[in-house]
Amino acid sequence: MTEGLLFVLAEPGEVPEDEFHDWYDNEHAPARLSVPGIRSGYRYRALDGERPGWLAWYELDIDALHGPQYQAIRNRSPREQSVVERLDTLDRRVYELIDDQGEPVRESPVVLSVALSTPDPAGLDTWYREEHLPLLLAIPGWHRIRRYRRVAGPGPDLLAFHEIDSVALFDAVEYRTATSTPWRAEVMGGVTARERRVFGFHNTVPGS
Repeated sequence: MTEGLLFVLAEPGEVPEDEFHDWYDNEHAPARLSVPGIRSGYRYRALDGERPGWLAWYELDIDALHGPQYQAIRNRSPREQSVVERLDTLDRRVYELIDDQGEPVRESPVVLSVALSTPDPAGLDTWYREEHLPLLLAIPGWHRIRRYRRVAGPGPDLLAFHEIDSVALFDAVEYRTATSTPWRAEVMGGVTARERRVFGFHNTVPGS
């Protein structure tokens, strides 16, 4: 079994918000939770003013995405086809887990996603393990950090997915220290792509 993350960014565009949420909560997401190996799903709204404005993420066994049950639900209903055609964005990414630190939090109030590409992934990994993760996880309210490698979909190659209590932590002295060390500056100087997004909890997918 390969532990993974299905990470889906969406922007409703021409779809009215009520219709978007009704489709996602009552058709699209529950269908995914019906697939063996997809264990839980959560929906979050953007807190950073950026677009796409919605994130859905699912904890799963990556093999579940290749089985017949998942392939069957990817055959869209007429309603789903209509919604998807009107979305501004539907950005689907699949990641495999490479590291998990801290304590799990169900329905984390805030998640921070930082996606990076670098020509030196080993150096990035060493920095995370030896400096960055210990500094962040020492901050009260910074609960868990999972790191992933992208296996399907667009975007940078590596993802750090943080579960935290509040955006107020970004103003903490400890956070400013963790993000301003000489080692971090050296590592980030070699990064070729970076996406940083902040989302707040919206709901748990029915069936999780």
